[in-house]
Amino acid sequence: MKTVLMVAEKPSLAQSIAKILSRGNMSSHKGLNGTCSVHEYTGTFAGQPVRFKMTSVCGHVMTLDFLGKYNKWDKVDPAELFSQAPTEKKEANPKLNMVKFLQVEGKGCDYIVLWLDCDKEGENICFEVLDAVLPVMNPGRGGEKTVFRARFSSITDTDICSAMARLGEPDHNEALSVDARQELDLRIGCAFTRFQTKYFQGKYGDLDSSLISFGPCQTPTLGFCVERHDKIQSFKPETYWVLQAKVNVDKDRSLLLDWDRVRVFDREIAQMFLNMTKLEKEAQVEATSKKEKAKQRPLALNTVEMLRVASSSLGMGPQHAMQTAERLYTQGYISYPRTETTHYPENFDLKGALRQQANHPYWADTVKQLLAEGINRPRKGHDAGDHPPITPMRSATEAELGSEAWRLYEYITRHFIATVSYDCKYLQNTISFRIGPEHFTCTVKTVISPGFTEIMPWQSVPLEESLPTCQRGDTFPVGEVKLLEKQTNPPDYLTEAELITLMEKHGIGTDASIPVHINNICQRNYVVVESGRRLKPTNLGIVLVHGYYKIDAELVLPTIRSAVEKQLNLIAQGKADFRQVLGHTLDIFKRKFHYFVDSIAGMDELMEVSFSPLAATGKPLSRCGKCHRFMKYIQAKPSRLHCSHCDETYTLPQNGTIKLYKELRCPLDDFELVLWSSGSRGKSYPLCPYCYNHPPFRDMKKGMGCNECTHPTCQHSLSMLGIGQCVECESGVLVLDPTSGPKWKVACNKCNVVAHCFENAHRVRVSPETCSSCEAALLDVDFNKAKSPLLGDETQHTGCVFCDPVFQELVELRHAASCHPMHRFFKMSALAAYFV
Repeated sequence: MKTVLMVAEKPSLAQSIAKILSRGNMSSHKGLNGTCSVHEYTGTFAGQPVRFKMTSVCGHVMTLDFLGKYNKWDKVDPAELFSQAPTEKKEANPKLNMVKFLQVEGKGCDYIVLWLDCDKEGENICFEVLDAVLPVMNPGRGGEKTVFRARFSSITDTDICSAMARLGEPDHNEALSVDARQELDLRIGCAFTRFQTKYFQGKYGDLDSSLISFGPCQTPTLGFCVERHDKIQSFKPETYWVLQAKVNVDKDRSLLLDWDRVRVFDREIAQMFLNMTKLEKEAQVEATSKKEKAKQRPLALNTVEMLRVASSSLGMGPQHAMQTAERLYTQGYISYPRTETTHYPENFDLKGALRQQANHPYWADTVKQLLAEGINRPRKGHDAGDHPPITPMRSATEAELGSEAWRLYEYITRHFIATVSYDCKYLQNTISFRIGPEHFTCTVKTVISPGFTEIMPWQSVPLEESLPTCQRGDTFPVGEVKLLEKQTNPPDYLTEAELITLMEKHGIGTDASIPVHINNICQRNYVVVESGRRLKPTNLGIVLVHGYYKIDAELVLPTIRSAVEKQLNLIAQGKADFRQVLGHTLDIFKRKFHYFVDSIAGMDELMEVSFSPLAATGKPLSRCGKCHRFMKYIQAKPSRLHCSHCDETYTLPQNGTIKLYKELRCPLDDFELVLWSSGSRGKSYPLCPYCYNHPPFRDMKKGMGCNECTHPTCQHSLSMLGIGQCVECESGVLVLDPTSGPKWKVACNKCNVVAHCFENAHRVRVSPETCSSCEAALLDVDFNKAKSPLLGDETQHTGCVFCDPVFQELVELRHAASCHPMHRFFKMSALAAYFV
């Protein structure tokens, strides 16, 4: 029997598809990477009985990166990244062993069906899967087709079975367009990012950003935010005047009239109009009109509109909204959430999707009425040729989804029902008045038929009092005429919804990447999200954009990236050559990069005004080993030490606290040691600032602390404090933390594994002797006399923390002795209960 391998984009998706196709009659087991499951069942394929194996990847299998030395900032000129630096595809997540997993599952298979997401990124992942699997599959005989592509838009029985019945082929051109985008973003982004990060972080101490990044899409996105900020700063309010009139309809009711001139900016002229009208006692009706109008139902929902509404109305950031939508999709609640289309195809089963909601407690009545009376064909929107609009696929409740996902699902469902509802119809009643020489108007709307606003009540026409019945020539007494003085207001900071609109309009990013770019400028500390999800640029974001404008405005304007996106789309359509587009675009940005480097003084002038030099930043902490003066600790990201006398800067571990370590010095360079800590429940270790940046031994790499130092005699080194190997990460060593008492702990010097032991011990030291059973280093422990766990009055004990019966009880390592007796270091499985 032949075997068909089927691969989806996520484990949950694979399970859902397999359930549908196997009708639930399948067996499942975890794959070798422990993350992706394999679902097996029998069926027919190409008219023959086969065994199906359905599994998945976890997004991209591979990622693009530079080779070797080109990943080292200090050894490569960023200009080389545009053309000379070779690139390679590496596993996106090495821990998952995805290539090996796919090869194990694909070995000996006869056919492969690709169920990756149906967008350009999904198409690219198709070929990543094929690169891994095709070499181990059975070759097709006589030109037999062995590679198939399933195209679907929702996880429903109908859509999945239909996709299986009309399998196609993966689109190589769409995959190439993603390859081109990845290489452009890597080369351009890394070159500019490395140069400006090294240049500015080497001069200023309060930038408060670990990376001064540049991105072909990210930077224009930031540009929109700063452009709005500049408009706010340069805004000068103007005073204007409005003439306001009231007429009395009866004793208890009056009408407020709108001035036809709206406003004037000259006080004397405004006063003149007031003088001419306030003497009048009556307002004469000039004309009346009644017009039936309609408020159109919304277009079908696409990604950009969903993100806009999620931000403006639901308070969900674009990145969070997209992740929530993807989760709803993989669980089968909505159709594919990445689409540019706002037009339903003619054969789309609108009634079927609507029937799914017929028993929902919130909108069952509206849905049943629509089904009974006949649905209204949705408005004709834009057909981008990708996926149908975002549509609910099955009914759900808040209890099923949770509050966050429910809010998004509820909006998507209400929006869909609104698209097949009728327009809201209302009567617009208008009366035009004349008071002296000036004309005024009063307009009232009265709902005739609520239409779609029943399901989207926030869109409804507000209830207003009706106008009095009158005709031309009728008069009403003037109750009051007055002059209001007002001022023009500045625009507010951009909301995420407004930014999304600008990005879509100017072609910056795609429906899938727009949330990522917005999230990036927040993560880089270029903007902060304020109330109402408004994006306020930080000092750093403002200076960067102004600097780009000063040197080369095209680096921040959306024009070039928009043009590049068009070229990438031509690659996807097979109308442009991959290499030509890549070469031409890189050549443009390489020239811009060289000009940027030559003109960096222009941006630096702006930096000098806004930020403090390194020498004037931070607080004295530890002594330099060269000049023996105090170095300053700069806490702002990236945290570092700076010696103003030697003009040297030393990077430090990030995301923790730094303090002086007992004024102890490194025996190699005389620098005072500092202690890094991730918190009371995390790990800590001392480090020499100089050794951390300039590894003293060949087997050490930059960024290693004393817990990885191989100095043979230093009391802080791995040689003196190491206990045994951490099999949890297979490359680390458990090291005693000498600063952790009285709540002692050992921690892996590579991963985040931490084990607590010997609480309330007075002193713990690593002995030069080793255990005869497992060869782990022995520990000398002095217990507190009042709290000693030892028998009698004993307070001291030496033993193996894994084999000694006394120590086993204290660290809960009851299974440590079962490790291989000849293993030099111990396994960590028994520490599971103590890991933090």
